[in-house]
Amino acid sequence: MALRMIARRLRLQSKLRPMFSSASLLHSHATSFGFKEVREEDKSQLVGNVFTSVASTYDLMNDLMSAGLHRLWKDRLVSKLHPFPGMKHLDVAGGTGDVAFRILEDINSTRHRALQDATEDYLHEETQIYICDINPNMLNVGKKRAIERGFGDNKALRWVEGDAEALKFEDNSMDGYTIAFGIRNVTHIEKALAEAHRVLRRGGRFLCLELSHVDTPIFKELYDYYSFSLIPAMGELVAGDRESYQYLVESIRRFPAQEKFASMIADTGFQKVEYENLVGGVVAIHSGLKL
Repeated sequence: MALRMIARRLRLQSKLRPMFSSASLLHSHATSFGFKEVREEDKSQLVGNVFTSVASTYDLMNDLMSAGLHRLWKDRLVSKLHPFPGMKHLDVAGGTGDVAFRILEDINSTRHRALQDATEDYLHEETQIYICDINPNMLNVGKKRAIERGFGDNKALRWVEGDAEALKFEDNSMDGYTIAFGIRNVTHIEKALAEAHRVLRRGGRFLCLELSHVDTPIFKELYDYYSFSLIPAMGELVAGDRESYQYLVESIRRFPAQEKFASMIADTGFQKVEYENLVGGVVAIHSGLKL
């Protein structure tokens, strides 16, 4: 009964969305903020408010919402990157450092295994991992976590406040680009993809880990019930913020489906675009190469 009520509510919201375009939006481009329509110029601030509110409990909530699976998903993301000593990497929307720490640990492990071969010049090149996030509160959480993990003085980690749609990096300057659970929050996905393509060098890899779409009917109903009934309640209990986690689940439903997003990546100019569904499409890892 509860599953049918959730399904009916989602169908009703889908029918009502066109009605959200009020007169106040007639003279401004509109975009989505969850199931709401807002002015483009307002979305960045609204998303910023969400992450300012949840920054201190962000990683704890990820553990609770995914039953810890987000750790395995990020491990899988980094395994597809194939990090190497001396690489210059950009992790966007990575404020708490979760992906960057994994990349650094992978590189340190590679360097340790190969140190006996002094002929490998690349081992002595300086690794640079840039953690870029538009929200300073998320970056502050990441810096504190870096200290806790013994990376506080590690010069490979560079913390940068910046916008995914207008990166402060030179053309063709990065060997790799990752973004985990962040691209659905930008105002213009196409601009973020274009910036990723611009900053990558030839041969550079783009990787995106994002909550996505489940197609199996029974699993989808269960997932919708969990998303709309339990996650906001969990957010209220743990983070004291129901609305931010209501936005979270709504933003997932508004994000393009896997095939559509893959097409957007290819349209940006990336080659060999592919994606891998995890947990039946609850999350997907999209990848592409700049050739």
